[in-house]
Amino acid sequence: MIRGRERFLTQMYVMADFIAIQIAFLLAWFFRFQVLKENLDGVLPFQTYFFWSIIYGFIAIAIGYVLGIYVPKRKKKFAFEMMKVFQIHIFSMFMLLSLLFLFKVVDLSRYLLILYFAFCLIFVVSYRLFVKISLRTMRRKGYNKQFILVIGAGELGRRYYDTLMRNPEFGFQVIGFLDDYVKSFPPELSKYGEIIGTTEQLSEVLENKLVDEVVVALPIRAHNKYRQIVEACEKAGVRTSIIPDFYDILPASPHFDTLGDIPLVNVRDVPLDDAQNRMLKRLFDIVFSICAIIITLPLMILIAIGIKLTSPGPIIFKQERVGLNRRTFQMYKFRSMKHMPESVSNTQWTTANDPRRTKFGTFLRKTSLDELPQFFNVLKGDMSVVGPRPERPYFVDRFKEEIPKYMIKHHVRPGITGWAQVCGLRGDTSIKDRIVHDIFYIENWSFLFDIKIILKTIVNGFVNKNAY
Repeated sequence: MIRGRERFLTQMYVMADFIAIQIAFLLAWFFRFQVLKENLDGVLPFQTYFFWSIIYGFIAIAIGYVLGIYVPKRKKKFAFEMMKVFQIHIFSMFMLLSLLFLFKVVDLSRYLLILYFAFCLIFVVSYRLFVKISLRTMRRKGYNKQFILVIGAGELGRRYYDTLMRNPEFGFQVIGFLDDYVKSFPPELSKYGEIIGTTEQLSEVLENKLVDEVVVALPIRAHNKYRQIVEACEKAGVRTSIIPDFYDILPASPHFDTLGDIPLVNVRDVPLDDAQNRMLKRLFDIVFSICAIIITLPLMILIAIGIKLTSPGPIIFKQERVGLNRRTFQMYKFRSMKHMPESVSNTQWTTANDPRRTKFGTFLRKTSLDELPQFFNVLKGDMSVVGPRPERPYFVDRFKEEIPKYMIKHHVRPGITGWAQVCGLRGDTSIKDRIVHDIFYIENWSFLFDIKIILKTIVNGFVNKNAY
């Protein structure tokens, strides 16, 4: 029944996506040829444009299947869906342009294609957001429920129950527990409901109660029961999920993989391990850094002149930092201190009223203008616009022994700005708190998350009271 309902929802999403794309085309055509009427000589007929819009719709749906946007998303955040929509339409537009070039259709309006792409994103994201909000509202009110049977009434099963209760928008309801050692919950745990039997009674329970999914939350010592449970569930046509007893040592989002026919649990799921995500982020970094360099070039020239006039030494300060996969690179900054040996600059923190700073350098550090040359690091591929801030090898060697999980920050490219920085953790602040924020960013990366961090960086301003 569940699978049939999911197939129906998939078909509805496919139809809705196709219709939204065609509405986007009609609106783009109207704006281009009815509102913006300039340069209409040699305009192709409406039928030609509509034909290619139909082709684009089929391309987008095919790519949507490949990228997995039509899989069940009840447990997914909407940011996942938005990211997939953006990827689908980027790839679809590239394929459409390739087909237009191949068939020598070169007279299509560029303005229309730009409007078409923008309206596709707006319409598809808007209706999907409406559906997501509507479903969550319905589920909070008790509709569109899926019924869960939990096997294991111990701490693991109770923590799963607590998680479902904290997220009613998922629409899951626990109908009861099965447990071989406990017959009922004590009064202080009565909120967890009933223990309705033992694992031996699983087949009977599945036959007599409406169960959409069985969640196995047994301790690892009971692994010998797993085969019996899975066979009973598959015989009844009920989905089975297993919570590993060792999940406490796993991060919030472990990644499941296979090696041949052997299942693997990757201890940490890093979205940027995905080639598509890496490509999108790298493309954005290149475009953003080029624009930033062009816009700030006059300012950088003035800063270079100011440094040269106020203190002897080089304009650009290069310092070794640890980046992606623990590889070191030379990070560029405008020099804000008196010229000194690398052995000193690489092993000392900057402090308040640091005598090594120049007067002009103090201003640069306070306003973060000394970091503008790092956009060239982004172009080279050493850094990203957004990511954990890179540190010097001397301190990396120290912190990795003192701070748990410190080295996880090197799973992605370091950034000019980051989640920790926009949350106020800049300059002389807690390294442990920064790592918590860095890991959150690494595990929850999305293109929209990067945009949010950039906007917060701009809104919060560049002046840093903790920068010395």
